[in-house]
Amino acid sequence: METTRQVFDGINVVEFAAIAAGPVIGKHLADHGARVVHVESYERPDGFRQNYPPYKDNKPGLNRSGAFGICNNNKYGVTINLKAKEGVDLAKELIQWADIVIENFTPGTLKKLGLGYEEMKEVNPNIILLSTCNQGQTGPHALHPGFGSHLSSLCGFTYMTGYPDRFPCILYGPYVDHIGVGYGVIAAVAALEHRRRTGEGQFIDLAQYEAGVQFMIPALLEYSINHRVIERDGNRHSSAAPHNTYPCKGDDRWCVISVFNDEEWKALCKCMGRDELISDPRFKTIPARKEHEDEVDQEVGKWTSRLTAEEVFKKLQDNGVKAGIVQTIEDLFADPQLKHRGFWAPVDHPEVGRCHAEGPPFAFSKTPFKIDRPAPMIGEHNELVFKTFLPAGKKAQRRD
Repeated sequence: METTRQVFDGINVVEFAAIAAGPVIGKHLADHGARVVHVESYERPDGFRQNYPPYKDNKPGLNRSGAFGICNNNKYGVTINLKAKEGVDLAKELIQWADIVIENFTPGTLKKLGLGYEEMKEVNPNIILLSTCNQGQTGPHALHPGFGSHLSSLCGFTYMTGYPDRFPCILYGPYVDHIGVGYGVIAAVAALEHRRRTGEGQFIDLAQYEAGVQFMIPALLEYSINHRVIERDGNRHSSAAPHNTYPCKGDDRWCVISVFNDEEWKALCKCMGRDELISDPRFKTIPARKEHEDEVDQEVGKWTSRLTAEEVFKKLQDNGVKAGIVQTIEDLFADPQLKHRGFWAPVDHPEVGRCHAEGPPFAFSKTPFKIDRPAPMIGEHNELVFKTFLPAGKKAQRRD
């Protein structure tokens, strides 16, 4: 039986990247058939290996990190000391083998090591270099170091998140990193298509800051058109009421409900068995409900607290009211929709044991993704990559 080819079969990728912003781009390519080699060193391992819990059984170790594992499945792991001339020479042989190089160092770092774009083109004229960093390769702030939480604040998310009488709230996790990942995959595919048509590689300068700003469009439009700065307003919405999270039956269980017009409000009242609220002048229109929003929330909360989040969700969705369940992480692993779509892919890691990789959020009918290997142990594939993948079959003593 013929094996189904994947979208990126035959594409070789080298990652001089760490944490999330660069490696998750490579993960998406690897999940769809690219041969991706993740480069690090014992002197400077990927930061996710040793700086970010969780670790298996809460015991730190270079091969026990959950964060590294979920960003690097399906890859090959090698170690090269880029501060040694022999290491730089070996890195250049990987670059010669590669179609794409992904890096997320501070701008100028690879150039100082003798591995800038011009040096890469000397050994591989058609190479595609994707550089993804905080604020791009140029500009007055290009050299500012930072992480995802800094970018969330730079982009304006932090200012808008929280309640009007409280401090701004940082978004959970490296949100903007993962926005940048999506644009990085798109940029890599576009560059591959350009090379297919012209034979030319190119340099991609991806600024995660600018990627994050794309998700601020409603607020930016409001300022551009009306010169109004959108302020923190908790869970509320300028043109919807009710629009909030509401308590449900059980321990710390919640639902979300959004009503954007009067027909939806009528449907919600009928679901609650409170037809008298439809004609109540305090609640009859959206402007009236906005004026009495605390009272609206009290009425809705009294009803939701007697039901489970699942019961609220089903009843309202069945009757045309926008509603959802506030899921915990445990809920996500048990979610029947994600299970049906094969989103959680089980893999067996030598030190962590059985764990789960994340599948992609899209599915190709002709070339499905495949997750069949866990994230690599540090230096796990040195011999395979240097002796088998590289045309010259490099000797083991030239590894880190």
